[in-house]
Amino acid sequence: MIKIGNAPCSWGVEFADDPRNPSWRKVLQENAEAGFTGIELGPVGFMPEDPAVLSEALEEFNQELVGGVVFRSFHDVDAWDDVMDGSVRTCKALKAHGAQHLVLIDSISPRRAPTAGRADEAEQMDKAEWTAYRERIATIAKMGAEEYGLTVGIHAHAAGFMDFEPELERLLNEIDESILKICFDTGHHSYAGFDPVAFMKKHIDRISYMHFKDIDPKVKAKVVANRTDFYTACGDGIFCNLGDGDVDFTAVRQVLLDNGFEGWCTVEQDCDPEGDTSPIDDAKLNRTYLQSIGFEGA
Repeated sequence: MIKIGNAPCSWGVEFADDPRNPSWRKVLQENAEAGFTGIELGPVGFMPEDPAVLSEALEEFNQELVGGVVFRSFHDVDAWDDVMDGSVRTCKALKAHGAQHLVLIDSISPRRAPTAGRADEAEQMDKAEWTAYRERIATIAKMGAEEYGLTVGIHAHAAGFMDFEPELERLLNEIDESILKICFDTGHHSYAGFDPVAFMKKHIDRISYMHFKDIDPKVKAKVVANRTDFYTACGDGIFCNLGDGDVDFTAVRQVLLDNGFEGWCTVEQDCDPEGDTSPIDDAKLNRTYLQSIGFEGA
């Protein structure tokens, strides 16, 4: 069965210490009110790290913890202590609550943000830098899989060094599938200029977890044509409600069904925590849309 969850980033929660964040209890409450029964951890430190406190709240709002994201600077050798800290704390939290999915994302790099969505212009790592980068990802993947028993997925993300399809496939070829699978984000793959459905068909056997995100095609065309940086593109509204963008979610669903995919798919609609939209209203619209195209687990 395919089950549909949501994530704190749909409430604008990207960093645990952002003073603009809503309260963690509000996110749980509104996710439940929108009809979802699954939630991601969000950036570690946003939700309580005391398992007893979070367990009580998850039970109160009838929520299951699905997974968690390590959104740190894997590309920066000087950030290793921070990467490891976030990874260990996230692993411990997921293990404590029986969540399965550890998602690794190379965070936004100043070297890549100016060329988001434009693979032909993006700066590339040299061989030595790539090798070290790959080994940092492999180290965390091995830890998550072997020490904590989690399913670890690499997640391509605009404006990081794991963004475009060729570098994602390169990494998959160089790290063993036993420790690293794919958390596939439909929206980031579209933003990068590639076909999400075609990628899914090619790599479905390695996709362990899904992030559902949509991309406004008009905004995407504009920011690519104007060579707009990632941050401005976000402010321009490139991430839209599911069904309003260029991702073919009906085809996404069919690929999942045809290949017997089971488990969680998580809605992610990144937004400004102080923006004009209402996260709970968007959450309800996204769930209604997914139900309308046959996702019974929404």
